[in-house]
Amino acid sequence: MASAPDRLLPGRPDPLGATWDGLGVNFAVFSAHAERIELCLFDPSGRREVARLPLPECTDEVWHGYLPGARPGQLYGYRAYGPYEPRRGHRFNPHKLLLDPYARELRGRLRWSDALFGYRVGTRPADLSFSARDSAPAMPKCVVVDDSFPWGDDRPPATPWDRTVIYEAHVRGLTMLREDVGAREAGTFAALASPPVIEHLLGLGVTAIELLPVQAFLQDRFLVDRGLRNYWGYSTLAFFAPEPRYLVEPGMRGELKAAVRRLHAAGIEVILDVVYNHTCEGNELGPTLSWRGLDNASYYRLVPGEERYFINDTGTGNTLNLSHPRVLQMVMDSLRHWVQDYHVDGFRFDLGTILGREGTGFDPGSGFFDAVRQDPVLARVKLISEPWDIGPGGYQLGNHPPGFAEWNDRFRDGVRRFWRGDPGMRSDLAARLTGSAELFDRRRRRPWASVNYVASHDGFTLRDLVSYEERHNWANGEDNRDGHAENFSRNWGVEGDTDDPAIRATRAAVQRALLATLFVSAGTPMLLAGDELDRTQRGNNNAYCQDNETSWVDWAHAASPEAEALRRFVARLTALRRRFATLRPSTFLHGVSHLRPGLSDTAWFDQHGEPMTPEAWNEPEARTLMLRRAAAAPDGAVEVTLLLLNADAAGHVFALPSPRLDWTLVLDSAHPEAPEHAVHGASVRVAARAIALLAARLPPERGGGGATALTPA
Repeated sequence: MASAPDRLLPGRPDPLGATWDGLGVNFAVFSAHAERIELCLFDPSGRREVARLPLPECTDEVWHGYLPGARPGQLYGYRAYGPYEPRRGHRFNPHKLLLDPYARELRGRLRWSDALFGYRVGTRPADLSFSARDSAPAMPKCVVVDDSFPWGDDRPPATPWDRTVIYEAHVRGLTMLREDVGAREAGTFAALASPPVIEHLLGLGVTAIELLPVQAFLQDRFLVDRGLRNYWGYSTLAFFAPEPRYLVEPGMRGELKAAVRRLHAAGIEVILDVVYNHTCEGNELGPTLSWRGLDNASYYRLVPGEERYFINDTGTGNTLNLSHPRVLQMVMDSLRHWVQDYHVDGFRFDLGTILGREGTGFDPGSGFFDAVRQDPVLARVKLISEPWDIGPGGYQLGNHPPGFAEWNDRFRDGVRRFWRGDPGMRSDLAARLTGSAELFDRRRRRPWASVNYVASHDGFTLRDLVSYEERHNWANGEDNRDGHAENFSRNWGVEGDTDDPAIRATRAAVQRALLATLFVSAGTPMLLAGDELDRTQRGNNNAYCQDNETSWVDWAHAASPEAEALRRFVARLTALRRRFATLRPSTFLHGVSHLRPGLSDTAWFDQHGEPMTPEAWNEPEARTLMLRRAAAAPDGAVEVTLLLLNADAAGHVFALPSPRLDWTLVLDSAHPEAPEHAVHGASVRVAARAIALLAARLPPERGGGGATALTPA
């Protein structure tokens, strides 16, 4: 600005945030308990405050003002005046510069300083004191933006749920070590949608990339002090702004939009992992950066009768108060912003149970779930919840409302335990293969509601799952106490890397068996980025603070014969899943529908080809199982697949069940490169710790009594 103005016009209370109309900027921010709010304007460097202007109006608890002549690029922040009474939940301090909760871009980085805290650090009790130090020099600044972007003919791929294959990835980690994307672009949104990365995704056969948090997040002080970084990003600083470190140049928010457009052009959806359960401000001893200083008592859930303290159902120090209509509005506006302005195709909600908490606990009919389900913008995108938190009654797997899919850790653990060789796992595996119907088959939900995975960002990679029995998190600086203690993993004889050919062969076999189980199971499969390339974190199962080679995808190793073979195997699995509808049923199958005589939609057999009995299901040391599934094809034919699973340490001969069909062996995980071939005879040998998949096709019946491909056993 050429000169600082001396006052604001009244403006409007909506929309919230900073909105440029071509002639000036309207500023609007919610605070129910503030007595005064000032708009602070900064020069282009962000170092010098050039004006401090009171917002002249407050309508329905929204403070607002209009600045004529202001343009995109203007840097700003707020200061809020009101009671500093922590015991009553109020923590106003006008000496602290506050980020706009609706800021769409941040400029500059937060520099840790005691001035960022509303109290005097080092006093006792600390948070009841009051700090008069100005925090502005240490704070990033909000930026007025122009959200226009040349989207052209961009259209969401709108991949049906039953054909969706998710690839969970980290923007930075996916491309930091990829030499063919350019040194400047590595680790950014630009690299995410570069031709080599898109080619890799298409070659794998994935249909959606799910990105760890890309909303601007905080580098936590305790990590910075230890020389570490918040790598995962689950510490949100701005719900409407992209993370600046993922941009090639400051202010280039269009890079993310361009990435989405390019991924869409390739037929790949973009799903964002979002964190609306808490913020980066922590508990009562945390910094005052935005919401705490604007209206602590409204934005956060506070302990009734002891409002100095925060309810901590998230384990991060605070919990957002989605029961408050303005807080819920902020979350809804943020979600719509990412769909409408960035064209994303869905969301994965971190600690999603928190979002459904009301005063009485978790409620699938909570205000948040109801608001999302009726919203014409959000109800059409993919919605995935992480169905747990650490609060009372926090494990809610299977209890979310229709329209939401859920991360299924029961699938993860059950499949891991079966292939590890644990006794008594056949019945649990059967439930996982068929979409965990006991959890999700209610309220007309579909199998896709179960997001199946054997590895995610949180825990061991696939390779580490077969290489380590203990976590090795020493680099995190927490004395190896952090991360999951029980991973249902097995090292098969040696902890970590080994040159022993027998152990390496066993590990490779189990990796393939785990992957094959994932892709032949009903539900929505999710693959962790790098698992198709034999990626290791050297046994670190909680690499949230490892922004280095520990977490980054090793593209040099990806060129090794082992990694390349695994990548081809994953591509073969996704191709089979596309090819056979029986591997991705759109409804739950319970074996009650018969497509031909003696051929139900689902049937279970032991290795002798006999139907499973209650005694067989309860046999603890049995580690073999057969699953036959049948589905009608559009032309009236019947498609049949037979899955043979052997988690035993020895190979077994499986007798094929009646009725006898003209089977083709389309996959043998023990021989991943072997071509498909016809099955001759009445049995198939399955190697130790391996899966075989057979397929048959029965032609359409003619005249109700024509011949079929069924042959008496």
